[in-house]
Amino acid sequence: MKAEIDEVFSRFSRPVRRAILEKGFSEPTETQIRAIPKILDGRNVLLMAPTGTGKTEAAILPILDSIFTTKGSVSGIKALYITPLRALNRDMMDRLEWWCKRLDIRLAVRHGDTDVKERAKHSLVPPKVLITTPETLQAILPGSIMRRHLMSVRWVIVDEVHELAGEKRGSQLSIALERLRYLTEKDFQVIGLSATIGTPEEVAKFLVGVGRPCDVVKVPVARSTQIQVVYPVPDKEDHELASAIHTYPEVAARLRLIRELVKQSTSSLVFTNTRTESEALASRFRVWDSEFPIGVHHGSLSKPSRVRAETLLKEGKLRGIICTSSLELGIDIGDLDMVIQYNSPRQVTRLLQRVGRSGHKVGGVAKGVIITQDSDDALESLVITRRALVEDLEPVKIPRKPFDTLTHQLVGLLLHKNRWYFEDALEIITNSYPYVSLRKEELVRVLQYMHERYPRLAWVSQDNKIFAKPRNIKEFYSYYFENLSMIPDQKQYLVLQEDGSPVGVLDEAFVAEHGEIGVKFIEGGTVWKIIQVYGDKIYVSPQEDPSGALPSWIGDEIPVPFNIAMEVGAIRREVEDAHKAGGDHEETVRMLTDRYHCSHEVMWKAVSEVVEQIDKGYHVPTDRVITVEKCQEFIVINCCFGHLVNRTLGRILGHMISLKTGQSVGVHQDPYRIILHHSSIGADQVYSILTNASSQDIRGMAVEAFTKTGMFKRRLIHVAKKSGVLAKEADLSGISLESLIEGLKDSVVYEEAVKTILEMDSDVDGTINILRKIDRDEIQIKILEITDEFSPVARVGIEEVSRKSDVVPPERMTKIILESTRARLLNEGRTAICTSCWGYYELLSLRDIVHGIKCTECGLEKIAFLDKSEDDVRMLAPKIRASKVDPPKKLRRLVSRALKLGELYAKYGFPAAVVSAGRGLRVSEIEEILNNEEKYSERLVELIIQAEKKALKRRYFAS
Repeated sequence: MKAEIDEVFSRFSRPVRRAILEKGFSEPTETQIRAIPKILDGRNVLLMAPTGTGKTEAAILPILDSIFTTKGSVSGIKALYITPLRALNRDMMDRLEWWCKRLDIRLAVRHGDTDVKERAKHSLVPPKVLITTPETLQAILPGSIMRRHLMSVRWVIVDEVHELAGEKRGSQLSIALERLRYLTEKDFQVIGLSATIGTPEEVAKFLVGVGRPCDVVKVPVARSTQIQVVYPVPDKEDHELASAIHTYPEVAARLRLIRELVKQSTSSLVFTNTRTESEALASRFRVWDSEFPIGVHHGSLSKPSRVRAETLLKEGKLRGIICTSSLELGIDIGDLDMVIQYNSPRQVTRLLQRVGRSGHKVGGVAKGVIITQDSDDALESLVITRRALVEDLEPVKIPRKPFDTLTHQLVGLLLHKNRWYFEDALEIITNSYPYVSLRKEELVRVLQYMHERYPRLAWVSQDNKIFAKPRNIKEFYSYYFENLSMIPDQKQYLVLQEDGSPVGVLDEAFVAEHGEIGVKFIEGGTVWKIIQVYGDKIYVSPQEDPSGALPSWIGDEIPVPFNIAMEVGAIRREVEDAHKAGGDHEETVRMLTDRYHCSHEVMWKAVSEVVEQIDKGYHVPTDRVITVEKCQEFIVINCCFGHLVNRTLGRILGHMISLKTGQSVGVHQDPYRIILHHSSIGADQVYSILTNASSQDIRGMAVEAFTKTGMFKRRLIHVAKKSGVLAKEADLSGISLESLIEGLKDSVVYEEAVKTILEMDSDVDGTINILRKIDRDEIQIKILEITDEFSPVARVGIEEVSRKSDVVPPERMTKIILESTRARLLNEGRTAICTSCWGYYELLSLRDIVHGIKCTECGLEKIAFLDKSEDDVRMLAPKIRASKVDPPKKLRRLVSRALKLGELYAKYGFPAAVVSAGRGLRVSEIEEILNNEEKYSERLVELIIQAEKKALKRRYFAS
């Protein structure tokens, strides 16, 4: 091993070795030992390793060494470092700058927010290493000057490649890299950095393209990972806490455990699966104890608030952050002791990625705790944990030749060259792994759509087998640059009462699926019914009856894979089989405890509903048994097939029942059951449909069923926007969706929407396999004779639906909103700047300045709190100082607002800072609030809430 260590670093030039010693790297990590020699030898590498094992240095140091030793070669960009997030760009810039400065190698970052001056600098003096995003690469590839600089590229690093491979963003990047190869007229070396993933060979092919070799370097994670599953049970103290913070005792028990775990650690992350869950959890903590040092971080928060949370955690001023996947990737937040996962992580890869954020030091151990909420959740978490520790991961599913992405990239090719032969374009595109199976006739169909579209995106001659740039280049360029990202645009809709008072906002996903007159949903703990949809506004009326109401965030779901759900079913079967054989439940639980490395208490709780089901004489739904039961107007089909199979099976069942009865069927699914809402269908009829379904055209029925759903409409709208059929900001209400669907049938746009929903939202092959197993009696169906209540296993799912649809009394909701808004304002991140000398600026949370703040430069109290990052203010401050009397036009509005806010802070102090953190408030509104209430009080917060509602309404009516 010593010889290997010496060999790794000794292959670098002396300046690089000197920098390594200065950095304090006494010897390479296992990741570096395995990867650096291969990269130095010029081989393409997919490097899979835990975070904190020197992965970035393993990739970049061989490249920097090569750039340093060939300094006299042709100028231009030598290496591209591509990351999926702008925040990662910022981190990489900070991290790589140290190395590049010591080797005198120019480094720059380029993304959508890079200012004009910096872009001009890149054009005049190109950096040797450019850090960018997939979208910005799309933007710079067509530019004449940047294109010339990109011709020198010899290395491409793709960071967090697993995040891109399974998305259309990755398909777009894959063709972009083929366009870059066409531009450079030679191949370049590609290094991919990835978390531990399933099917790494597939991801390697995605990374380098068709027919190119790629070495997979995999560093195991399981041996340095510890994961514990817990299932808190509420006690008397939790009941008291639940009453105080307006929640359930079970939730209070989980909160109390999180608090204890966070207090035990120096630094931790608390992951949730949705933004809504993060906000709800953070809100409850704020109401409970606004002084507790825990922050919140997700994509909907302002950049200053996110950066502030990251900075405070690194500095040790926060003990934890409640977050979503926004912190799943490698953003630098310092060393973590522990990761807490709130509820099941749903997938093995997701768990390993999240827990892998902790223990970032050589020889460190990644520690994770999963806090579960019910028996489904607990069993699922135990299965995921077992699989994580043996690295049995889900495969990465690479989209197959998406046509909307292809449309955009064909326009990109025409920005390289005005005219292309079909064969030449096909050769470039099919070198991209997602498009390896693209047929010539499919390419021609996409080109024909681009030709027939008005205005055209391409002129096509079938006779000459060529396509060319259209005459109307304004629309052509607009389409390309407005669709640099394949991430679906998520428009939001303002929800208003009939009198015009705002209720909140709904995401486009919810509106596309459920935004019809008469639909009831729950927002802010109140039931509302849609009475009108107009533009980007939805008018509603309050309702007393909560039955049939949907949670507004219903579409926000991570799918549990088939194999995970089936193993949960296998555990249930083992408990039932042991009972049938005359065994003791206690002995079975002991065996399961040993296998799943959990406490006896957790396993007993996890199988408690199964034991209750057995004691009541009911069949247990397992991996080999489906149970069907009817209670009231609900039919529950208990089946352990995961989200996608259950969604597919549920939609097909709903479709068949609807055809049979002529009535619509409400369908809800989770990984362990399908719930049908239909009063006139019985369990025996569902049994009959399931036992005879294998003889039907299941694929055709799935397409027919899904294309009638709001989910399909949402997918069609996304594809239509990315294909240029709809404008980016088109409102769903302004589109006749039925006419759009009818008009696009038989088009590549419609075909792509169908393909997307079948690949991403369903599992037709898995469903066909299940139905065949039913036909062969490998899976049995048992009807449960239910009287007046659901079976114990079904009850778990029904209770989960009830929790999501919880209606809160108005007086309690008012109290919750008031307390959580107060805490939210105190935790807002803002950049303070002195409006007297403009020499002081600092990123703070308002909690930091409760006792006041003065400028450290001039000593005055004219401090403005701006919703800008500290980096932005750092760039702006010198420009403001240099032009105090007459600031540049672009800065006038900002300077004017800052000056007024500075005066208000000098006059009112801390309350002025709190009001200025209100969302979307004008200076005049801030001043009016302070005139009405000068003190930091409950009334001040009430006035801010009222003003924020007006600001929300103004934003939509102004647009």
